[in-house]
Amino acid sequence: MYQTTYHRASSLEDAAKLHAGGDDPKFVAGGMTLIPAMKTRLSAPSDLIDLRHIDGMKGIRISGQQVEIGALTTHADLAQSKELEKACHSLHYMANHVGDPLVRHLGTMGGCVANNDPAQDYPAALLALDATIITTSREMKADDFFTGLFETALEEGEIVKAVRFTAPDQCGYEKFRNPASRYAMTGVFVAKGAGGVRVAVTGAGDNGVYRETEMEEKLAANFSADALEGVTVSPSNMMSDIHASAEYRANLVVVMAKRAVAKAAGH
Repeated sequence: MYQTTYHRASSLEDAAKLHAGGDDPKFVAGGMTLIPAMKTRLSAPSDLIDLRHIDGMKGIRISGQQVEIGALTTHADLAQSKELEKACHSLHYMANHVGDPLVRHLGTMGGCVANNDPAQDYPAALLALDATIITTSREMKADDFFTGLFETALEEGEIVKAVRFTAPDQCGYEKFRNPASRYAMTGVFVAKGAGGVRVAVTGAGDNGVYRETEMEEKLAANFSADALEGVTVSPSNMMSDIHASAEYRANLVVVMAKRAVAKAAGH
C-alpha cells in the first residue's frame, strides 16, 4: 500500500472537521470495499477517517411498521436481530448470507449504502423497500440516492447516518453467489407493501442497482412466480466479466426474481 494518515473520529462534527482538513480524505467504517480498493491502488486517500467509534450511529429501532437502522450497524448485528427477522425477514436473511463471518462482523449498513458496490446486497433491499437514506444534511429516497455504479447522491463530506423504511407485507431475496467471495453476481429483492410491488436487482446491471419495472407490473396483477413466466431481460444493460457474461446475468435476473417471489409468497 502507500502513505495515508489515520484519524479516529469521536463525533460527526469531528469527522466533518477532519474531512475538511484533508487533501483527499475518505470515511471508513468496516472497510470491506475501501480497503481492498486501496490495496489494488484503485483508491488512494490522503486521510482515512474512522467512523466506528461515533456514538448513536449503531442499532436497530423498530416502532410498529417503521424500521430504522443505524449506519454503523454491522451485518452480524442485523443477522442476530430477532426483531428485524419478524419485521422484515428477507433483510434478516440477507444479512446472514453476506460474504463470510469476517465480512459480516466488520461490514456495516452505512458502508454498503455509501459505496454502492454492485456486489453488495443492501442497495437492492433498500431500493425495493422504498427506503429513505438519512445523512448528516438531508433525507433522500433510495430511488434518488443510488445514481450509478459505485455512485450515489452523497456530496463531499456528507455522511450516511441511518436508513429508514416501512416493513413490507411480503418480501423475498435470492442471489446467485460468486463461489469464491459469496458476493452477489446477481441478486433480486422483491417487496410488496402499501405502495405496491417493487423489484430491485443488484450485481447484474452495468449501471449499478436498478428496478425491473416490467416485473413490478406483472407482479402487481398477480403476486406469484407464475406471473414472471415468459418475462425476459435484455443483456444490453448487463455487466459482463470473468465471472459471468451479460447474457448469463440477464437470465439469472429472471431466475432469481422467480425464487424471490416464491419465497415471499410462501413465507
